[in-house]
Amino acid sequence: MLSERLNAPVSDAELERRWTAVRSAMEAARIDVLIMQASNDFMGGYVKWFTDLPATQGYFASVIFPRDAGMVLIGQGGFGHDVTLPLEGDGMRRGVARVMTCPSYATSGYAHAYEAELTCRALAPYAGGTIGMVGLSTLPYSLIEALRREMPRANFVDASDLVDRIKAIKSDEEIHFLRGTAAMQDRAMSAAFAAIAPGIRDRDITAAAEAPSLAEGSEQGLYMCASAPDGRAVHFANRHYQNRVVGAGDAVSLLIESSGPGGYYCELGRTAILGRATDAQHRQFEFVLQARRFMLDRLRPGADCAEIWNEYNAFMSDHGRPPEDRLHCHSMGYDMVERPLVRFDEPMRLAANMVVSCHPTFADEDGMHWICDNFLIGEEATERLHAFPERIVELDGAELPDVLRAARAAA
Repeated sequence: MLSERLNAPVSDAELERRWTAVRSAMEAARIDVLIMQASNDFMGGYVKWFTDLPATQGYFASVIFPRDAGMVLIGQGGFGHDVTLPLEGDGMRRGVARVMTCPSYATSGYAHAYEAELTCRALAPYAGGTIGMVGLSTLPYSLIEALRREMPRANFVDASDLVDRIKAIKSDEEIHFLRGTAAMQDRAMSAAFAAIAPGIRDRDITAAAEAPSLAEGSEQGLYMCASAPDGRAVHFANRHYQNRVVGAGDAVSLLIESSGPGGYYCELGRTAILGRATDAQHRQFEFVLQARRFMLDRLRPGADCAEIWNEYNAFMSDHGRPPEDRLHCHSMGYDMVERPLVRFDEPMRLAANMVVSCHPTFADEDGMHWICDNFLIGEEATERLHAFPERIVELDGAELPDVLRAARAAA
């Protein structure tokens, strides 16, 4: 029975679906066991995907996933704890057969040896087999070095792609959670824009967005904001940069990148004007929508990400706008940014039931022009998951979106 302490857990059937799919892929690739690690729930999705338990607050959490046995969970705790769990589990750690802990901290350089020793002990049965490493960017060098030193006969391979290709395609249950996150963000954006008034600081706006999200069960998120005098291009930023006082006529850009109940991320971004937007701002926003429609027409099952990237940048250049040089379209789920990236270096093709964020953005003398929503790729069409109006929000009291008018009334 699931513990009442868990916030919006996925079903046992969903976890079994994931484990079965990965074990089948491991069998085909002749991989005996997987090892992964994370220390946060912004981009620590591998741990969450296998266990439905997040890695948080900079503390390491490692998962060992054998092809033919229960998982081993290694994480923060006292020295010497090595517990075998009953087959029925403990209500929280489903599919976990063994829990090992040590008090290891990234800020204490010598402490990495403790987690490495536990990991080597847990992987001892596979010392002569093939060990798949999942998420090379999140596995510490100290851990990999210890594994190679202590297990010289093991064959270490990169198994990230094996997991990514399964993880990227969302099940019906996962899509249900993602829809909930998008709806939560619609309400958070409304609450934040309803709070905007001359004299408040940027951080007050993000606090107004975060409060209702936490009340709905959100566990983590980035709330990025920047206000600026009308026409000045200032990119939204985190709270260290949110001390500016908002004035009449300012433009406020707000990006909400938060997980909803269940731990799934979406992102929603809009601009509000404390007054009326200029004709130039409206024209540029209409072009942003045109650029996004250009993208959405290409987000189809089987599409090549590099081709889409090249076509989009040619489109931008042909219309006198700067080409993208970072990332403006990518998948989301348990990670704020996950594969596939719609970019020149992504080998994975798009598929139905991927959920992607699309946020074309550029700046000029009229300000920053952008929009950000999440979309579900279908067999025949791409569905927008957010419902917040696709417009610049003008906070002059006239023609406010219904969702914003309701939020102001509630406040």
